[in-house]
Amino acid sequence: QVQLVESGGGLVQPGGSLRLSCAASNRTLRSYIAGWFRQPPGQEREFVAVISWSDSSTDYADSVKGRFTISRDSAKKMVYLQMDNLKPEDTAVYYCAVGVKTFRVRSAWAYSSWGQGTQVTVSS
Repeated sequence: QVQLVESGGGLVQPGGSLRLSCAASNRTLRSYIAGWFRQPPGQEREFVAVISWSDSSTDYADSVKGRFTISRDSAKKMVYLQMDNLKPEDTAVYYCAVGVKTFRVRSAWAYSSWGQGTQVTVSS
């Protein structure tokens, strides 16, 4: 129901920063959660961060706490992932996802709409 398009991926050196953006087509997201997941090469998709569209409450995977920041812009219907102090293990395809508000925010099954993904490569 929600169309999503990610952008902002690329190649960055360890310790560098990137900001990913996700544009949503839904006319209203006030009852939704917006999350970022990532899929490293040869691995399963994993939770990164989530934000509630209504109150901006957030949750992060332990591996990115203190380094990544998720945010949203309601007027622009955008969600962002600011990634600082990037590490090689952050290399993955990053996906933006939206779902109906739920307590199971760390599960991919909670999200009904997914973007096409954007590649983030952290390498020297």
